[in-house]
Amino acid sequence: MNRVKKLAIVAVVGMLGFVNVASAQKGHDKGKGQGKEKQDKQEKKEEHRAKKQEHKNGKQLVGEKIKTNGHHVIHKKGDYETAVEVKNGKIAGVHVKHAKKGDVPVKKYKSTKKMAQRRVVGQADGISFASLEQAEYIGTTYIGYAYIDEYGYEEIYWFPYDMILDGDTGAIEYVPAY
Repeated sequence: MNRVKKLAIVAVVGMLGFVNVASAQKGHDKGKGQGKEKQDKQEKKEEHRAKKQEHKNGKQLVGEKIKTNGHHVIHKKGDYETAVEVKNGKIAGVHVKHAKKGDVPVKKYKSTKKMAQRRVVGQADGISFASLEQAEYIGTTYIGYAYIDEYGYEEIYWFPYDMILDGDTGAIEYVPAY
């Protein structure tokens, strides 16, 4: 009988050891799964970061269309079409549409630095640093509307604050990606 008790105790201890090893392994797998989830989230965040930013002068692109209320296309890049909504001579919003995927999320920035210069046709570098234009907007806040294309490039359309209907509502401080 003593021998049967010893055998039963060894069997129970062995099973407990097996259960502990199995549960430890299961917990170890959970850790791997959670690490994978964190890695997936990190990759998604990196997808939404821009590889490169291209700044566009929104004021120039809108031009005389600012005088007419309604929806105006200001730029096309591949399958992307950028349009502004004009109300009473002010930009009420910027919308980007992909030809196949539909509406694209647009982020709103604000900055006190002039990120896009006025482009002049006929100059070698295409940028004019006209002192009159700069003097007109010294100390101005600029509002930028941005989207990220399928290649990770961020297109930003900058407008002087006084051209925007709702100012910096919902805008986040712009930090250049270097």
